[in-house]
Parts: sequence; C-alpha cells; structure tokens
Amino acid sequence: MDRRPNIIRFGADGWQARLDDGFDEAGVRRVADALGLLWTEAHPGATVLVGFDARHNSAEYARAAAGVLASFGLHAIVSDRPCPTPCVSWCCSKRNDAIGVVMFTASERSCEYGGLIVRGADGGPVSREFLDAVEQHISLEPPVDSGSFQTANFIGPYLDDLITLVDGPSIAAAGLNVVVDPMYGAGASVLAFALERLGCNVTEIHADACEDFCGLHPEPCDPWADECEETVSSTGANIGFLLDGDGDRAGVVDENGNILLPHELSPLVLGHLIENRGESGRVVVTLTCSARIARQAERLGCGLTSVPVGFSRIYREMREGDVVLGAEEYGGLAFPSHLCERDGLLVCLLVVELVAKSGRSLRQLVSDMGDKIGHMRYTRRDVRLDPAATQAFRNVLPGLNPGSVAGRRPVEVSHADGLRLQFDDGSWVLMRPSRSDPVVRVYSEAPTEGERDRLLDASCGMVRAGA
Repeated sequence: MDRRPNIIRFGADGWQARLDDGFDEAGVRRVADALGLLWTEAHPGATVLVGFDARHNSAEYARAAAGVLASFGLHAIVSDRPCPTPCVSWCCSKRNDAIGVVMFTASERSCEYGGLIVRGADGGPVSREFLDAVEQHISLEPPVDSGSFQTANFIGPYLDDLITLVDGPSIAAAGLNVVVDPMYGAGASVLAFALERLGCNVTEIHADACEDFCGLHPEPCDPWADECEETVSSTGANIGFLLDGDGDRAGVVDENGNILLPHELSPLVLGHLIENRGESGRVVVTLTCSARIARQAERLGCGLTSVPVGFSRIYREMREGDVVLGAEEYGGLAFPSHLCERDGLLVCLLVVELVAKSGRSLRQLVSDMGDKIGHMRYTRRDVRLDPAATQAFRNVLPGLNPGSVAGRRPVEVSHADGLRLQFDDGSWVLMRPSRSDPVVRVYSEAPTEGERDRLLDASCGMVRAGA
C-alpha cells in the first residue's frame, strides 16, 4: 500500500479536503508544525487562539493543533465548545498578545469535508505570501512533540460585545418572532441566545449535534434553506435567519418565507447603516456584486471601491480605512468598525434592529428599497471546459474586446478580473476563469430576465468560441 503523505495545498484561507481523502490528524499536525515554526520566529511566546465548528473530529483536531503550537513555546488557547469563526477572530483582535487564529471548519461545505483557516492578529485574513510560506514549511511527517494548552470560553465575551452594537430597547419593544437555523453549524445556540437576550421570541431549528448535518449542506441559500422558510411561514414569524457552517455568512428570510438574495441583503444593510445609524465611509465590493449595492452607495453619497473576487482584496481596502461596509457576491458582509472579517451574526442583529425600528416588514423594506434604486435580475452560469480549453480562454482574455454582445454595444470594458462589460442601462456581464477549477464563471445582470439571459447566452457562446 502507498503510504506517502499527502501534499497539502492551501486555498484562499487555508486548507480544505475530504475527511476520507487527506484531511486527518497527521495532516493537521503537519500544518500546525509549520504555523508554529513561522509564528515563533516572528513572535516568540505569542498567543494563538484555536477554534472549531461542529464537524466530525473538529474538536479533536483543534486540540491536536494546539498541542503542536504549544510545543514551540506559543501560548495556545482552545475554545471550550464549537464557536463561529467571527467569534474567535474577534477575541483575537482584542488581545495585544495574540498573533493569530487557527479555526477548524470547512464553512458551507458538506459533512464529508474538513478544513482549517488561518487568521492574523487583527482577526482578518493572513497574506497569500504567509500561506505560501506555511506550505513550504510543511514537513512530510507529523511532529511528535506536544505541549500543554488552555481552554477558554470565547463566545461569552463576543456576545456581550455584539449585543451592545444594536439598539436593545427598540428591539425588545418590537417583540419580534424570529426563526433561527444554524444549519447544525458552529452558530447553534449562539445567535438564538443573543436574540433572546435582546427580547426576541426565538424558535431554533437544526441546532442539535449531528455530525453528518442530517443530510443538510450548511449553506444559507435554497434548497438548503427550505425548512427555515417553511418554519417562518408556519409559525407566522417576522423574520428567519440562517448561518453557514462557521457563522461568517447569513441568510435572511422574510415574513412570507422567501429568502432574500444577497443582492437584496447587502444594499438593505448599507441603507440601514447610513440612514438609520448615521455611519459613513466607503463601500468595498467585489466586481461580481450586483449593481444594486453600487446604486445604493451612490444614492447615499458613499464612495464605492470595486476589487477583484476574494475577501483578501476587501480586507486590504478595509485596512486602508474609511470603509463602512465590505460586501462579497455570496452575501458575506464585513463591518470594519467591529471586525475586519465577515460576521453573519452581526448581519442578523442589524436586520432585526432595522425591522424593529422601522415598524415595517422585511418584504416591505426590500420593496421600498427597490423603488429607490431600481430592480435588477442577477444570475451566474458556469461554463465547464477541459483544463486546456480553460487555459486557452485565459490566454486570449486580455485581448478580448467585443464591439457588441447580444446586439448591444458596451459603454465600459474592464479586464481587472476577467472581462467585464457594462451597458448604458446598468446591465453588465462578466466572464471570469476560475483560479482553481477548469471552469469559466459567467455573471449577468439586467433590468429584465430576458435581457439578462440574452447577455448570458451570448457571453457563454463567446467563452466556448474563445476556448
């Protein structure tokens, strides 16, 4: 039998792999060994916080990693229970002696996956250069040494701070009925407890320990949101909330049992920050975000900065300052006044605050917003190619500058992240090769579904022709 160790490669945040195909304690110890070496060289004796979600063996992996980190003389502190990523990141950001976070989670991936992500001293992403250095220092064999570590309650201090960020008396006075679905993830009982402390009447589902997630994928979107939507409808709740597996992204369900699209949620939250809470600053979005948040930012007088896909790009802009909100395509929202990391729990509290103080239903608020910034139809389609064809398209992309698409002439062309074409009515299309898979992602948005789909079909044809 071939017993050679797996080659470990990091993605944007860290390492993910199937539990039956490489993600095991030996690999965890090898990664922790490399992290311990680099962190000790830079900051001997510093503190590292270690968290974990509710997945199979996540707690055991966290303790194994903490022991390896402690063997380097680092002060390793492990959460005493499953906890959301933003919770551990926030705790790290509040400690002057902390150098980083190791969080064991595969986020929204199915139960077959394990993962670990790495965060820096401020709770935000570490650099690609640091992750590359970790990769290069991963040994072929797991280390033997293990030191002693501490455990601590990270959730308590985080929640104590979180509930001070919203208007508790207004929320309590509204007496809202709320459904919470942590999707068997790290947010189980955490968000529900915060909302109960604020005076909401909470019904929580999918909160029991279930390592295979009872067949659910912990991703806050349809079809995985179906039961939350049905519970909101059947109980007559005002709002429903879903958290992904590690709590950094949230889904929001209106009183009719319909989940808000990320392209509705982001501008809605932005409007609340500026108009109701009196905050100010730039908005940072990825190029794949809906035009609706750009329109909302313009309406509110906020500067807008668009960056290529990847939260690390949003993070760099937040570190520059004067940013009120960072928004990703899939609904991840970051509030740098709170934390330079996405926080799905804070998103939920802000939405509760908005509904409570407005006296209007969530669907009414979304409709009102649409009347102000216009309605758009957004979608994405993946064009799967073989690796050679994907590379061929990637090669021709810098020189691609079509005079028209679906009979329409673009008014603006950008090659900042793939090929993005903007049209005079606010419609746009983006063709973007994946950095990791043999696929080209094609995004399109337009005022009507028909126009959106015509742009999408023509662009997909352009991808196949270019490949």
